[in-house]
Amino acid sequence: MEASAAGRSPEPSLPEFKRNYPVFRFVGSSFISYCGDQIQLIAIPLLVLAITGSPVSMGIVTALERLPVLLQPLTGIWSDRLNRKTLLLLCDLGRGVITGLLGLLFIMDSLEMWHVYIAALAAGVLGQIYTTAQIASVPNLVRKSDLQTVNAVNSGFANLAVLAAPGLGGMVIGLYNPGYAVLVNSATFFISFLTVLSLPIRKTAAGAHKANGMYADLKEGFQFVVRTKPILFTNLAMLVSVFGTTLFLTMMVFHLKETIQLPVGRIGWLLSAGGLGAVGGALVTAVLRKRFSYRTILFAASCLGGLSVVVFSQSQTYAVLLLSNAAGTITASAMNPCIVTIRQTLTPDRLLGRVQATSRFMTWTLMPVAAFLAGVLAEQFGTHGTILLGGLLSTAGSLLYLHPSLQDKQKTSAR
Repeated sequence: MEASAAGRSPEPSLPEFKRNYPVFRFVGSSFISYCGDQIQLIAIPLLVLAITGSPVSMGIVTALERLPVLLQPLTGIWSDRLNRKTLLLLCDLGRGVITGLLGLLFIMDSLEMWHVYIAALAAGVLGQIYTTAQIASVPNLVRKSDLQTVNAVNSGFANLAVLAAPGLGGMVIGLYNPGYAVLVNSATFFISFLTVLSLPIRKTAAGAHKANGMYADLKEGFQFVVRTKPILFTNLAMLVSVFGTTLFLTMMVFHLKETIQLPVGRIGWLLSAGGLGAVGGALVTAVLRKRFSYRTILFAASCLGGLSVVVFSQSQTYAVLLLSNAAGTITASAMNPCIVTIRQTLTPDRLLGRVQATSRFMTWTLMPVAAFLAGVLAEQFGTHGTILLGGLLSTAGSLLYLHPSLQDKQKTSAR
């Protein structure tokens, strides 16, 4: 490895993982929030479909939601300079209010697309800040030796939400309308707010370093990522694959509803089924790490995930759609804990926010373009071709995981 976690603050007296109750609460609050996100994943496209019926409008909504990724370098500085717990609380509160208003306006038949556009952009900004502060806060709550386990468990719960929530969301929408499903998501943010309020996140973790000016902080974060090859090459690989998966995810519900013409209930269960194997996919990474390098795990999972999207694009059979979506979520859940752990393990505490933010900026910077392009391509060429292109790009991105620096990560992290 070309970098280590030298310079990390001395590890405080923290309980072992099985007795670390604050971490359990943190993971639990994340799970509740993940459930709300999965319900909204169905609700927002159907809400846009009810107002406009246009794939381009859905592309614009997704692009606006993803546009704040361009603020990631700044969110990393805020996460390192400010109190991370305060950032988490403000973001939960803000997103709860925004989504709540969106749901109420739709129920009262007063919602217009400009409301949705503003809400998507505002929630996107808060979401970017929250995620950066959240990931940077985890090493503050657990022993370094427990990072891989905690990340795997958190990813497993995220995929458990994929299993449970879309089916529930489909039932709520089927019985009422998408506005009530958005209100359910709003409630999850307030629950998360109360949970984070109880966590002992130390203030010294955010802002303990000397402030040298915005430019100096930005430069330090970018330089660390560029010098640390395992982080750099996972970021480059994700830049390509995320562009492809964004083409797919932006149009997925539109594709299933308008092109395949599935009822809402079946769409919900199809998405839920994807979480069944993904739960195991996340938790099995700890076992895979004992036998394989990060390079092997990430390349195989990324390649298979891209191919699953290709199969999804060409199928009109419900069983094949269900299985290919499940395969994609399994591979994604196997990759996520590995990538997060690589960043956390190799990064000093004072840089955690900036490295996480810089990495997200590098990997997600083209998401707004991909989301808007998905709407335009689907309008012109249909959802089949748009999703096929996304799958091919995702598969191509897997080649970057073959960089030699990832082969050595297993030995280095064990020292």
